[in-house]
Amino acid sequence: MSQPYLGDDITRSTSVGVSSRSEFIARTYTHLLGAIAFFLAIEVWLFQSGAAETIARAMLGTSWLVVLGGFLIVSWLASSAAATSLSRPMQYVALGAYVVAQAIIFVPMLYIANAVAPGAIQSAGLLTALGFAGLTAVAFISRTDFSFLGALLKWAFIVALLAIVGSVLFGFQLGTWFSVAMVGLAGVAILRDTSNILLHFPDDRYVAAAMQLFASVALMFWYLIRLFMDRR
Repeated sequence: MSQPYLGDDITRSTSVGVSSRSEFIARTYTHLLGAIAFFLAIEVWLFQSGAAETIARAMLGTSWLVVLGGFLIVSWLASSAAATSLSRPMQYVALGAYVVAQAIIFVPMLYIANAVAPGAIQSAGLLTALGFAGLTAVAFISRTDFSFLGALLKWAFIVALLAIVGSVLFGFQLGTWFSVAMVGLAGVAILRDTSNILLHFPDDRYVAAAMQLFASVALMFWYLIRLFMDRR
């Protein structure tokens, strides 16, 4: 009795696996672009409607720790929902809520930058796009598993958060080098996120993957704006 030939089955299985991963990656970056477009649309509407000035003045007149605390709570809830919820609509609600929270917390920064450093926002946006493209290319071409950077990033973000809280409580300025370090940290986060998207994220979690990558891109954009503002 002849043995069954398994070569075609293995080839089909491999092909399905590669196709599934490619579809996941395409969906992740499509959702990332959608999140960025939604973020930009919110900012344009806020500034054109005049709501940005009201929001900026209200937030600048409030303790930054309260604003940061609220943002962190929303971020945690949204990330948890996107990563664990079995409901696809709930995952989209989480992504939308996170983008809205990012758009609101950006308002004071964009409002001040637009007033005191014309062109800073556009320059920061261009550098963010170039940096993201370069780091993505490194991850895709090298196929290196950068997930080992996760522990380093957690510690670095904790130290950065403590520095921010300290600056608010004790009134010291973090300065240009802190912004440079945070841009570098955002770059490391993009490498780690892209590696996880290529190698580790479950195929059905493209919404959570896009949210994580969007957070890293937003972080880089934020601190590049600060760098351009520091030059003025």
